[in-house]
Amino acid sequence: MKYVAIGENHLYQKAYTRGAKAGARTVVVYCLRDYAAARLQKANPEKKKLNRIGLTVTKKIGGAVTRSRVKRILREGYRQVEKNTPIKKGFLIVLVARDAAVKAKSQDIAADLAYAMRKLGMLEGMPFPPKQPKPGANGR
Repeated sequence: MKYVAIGENHLYQKAYTRGAKAGARTVVVYCLRDYAAARLQKANPEKKKLNRIGLTVTKKIGGAVTRSRVKRILREGYRQVEKNTPIKKGFLIVLVARDAAVKAKSQDIAADLAYAMRKLGMLEGMPFPPKQPKPGANGR
């Protein structure tokens, strides 16, 4: 399924500052509840909630050709994760590529994305954001 892209810079900034964050070897994932999801659901012909996805690849990764290749691999990795496991809908998801993503295959990125999504509680049936243990709760 084709996803909806994040188009506005302020949404990236909100995801970075207010969103939950999880990192893996090749990618960092930021997730934030999308308050425009209901409006977008009405505009969607299938009347389903969607995630808006943003991809970030810095110039430190490489030239334009390398950055475009990494973006294609990130998109494919996200498609694989979405196909294999149900992901919660109605969120802004920003995927930030790390240096290791240049030499990674789409299966590696898909595995890292699945790990990060699980860590964030983005898979169906998990609470978002995941409950953090309270300091000192382990009896110390």
